[in-house]
Amino acid sequence: QVQLVESGGGLVQVGGSLRLSCAASGVTFNMAWFRQAPGKEREFVGGHDWNSGRLFYADFVKGRFTISRDDGKDMLYLHMNRLKPEDTAVYYCAARKVAAVMETTSAAYDYWGQGTQVTVSS
Repeated sequence: QVQLVESGGGLVQVGGSLRLSCAASGVTFNMAWFRQAPGKEREFVGGHDWNSGRLFYADFVKGRFTISRDDGKDMLYLHMNRLKPEDTAVYYCAARKVAAVMETTSAAYDYWGQGTQVTVSS
């Protein structure tokens, strides 16, 4: 059974930076970050395609957020820069148990972490 554990969330001022970490135990393939703000649906932030090694990002984070993956340590990271109040949300790490095309819908993912809160204050 795969377990995902996020860490690194917190309170940061507008324009600041945070790094989220996701520790995976078990075999995973594509991995991604999602977020969910109060009253809103969970949305794709970015992901790593296991087959190609490509990184994918939602338009609203391009140029500000970067994903990296360390397979040797079974870690996925989300480096967040120039944070905005609208980035406030619970951030989730997700993984798939099959090697397939990159998916941006939450329903495609088999494993989820418990989430970590990111709050950006203005």
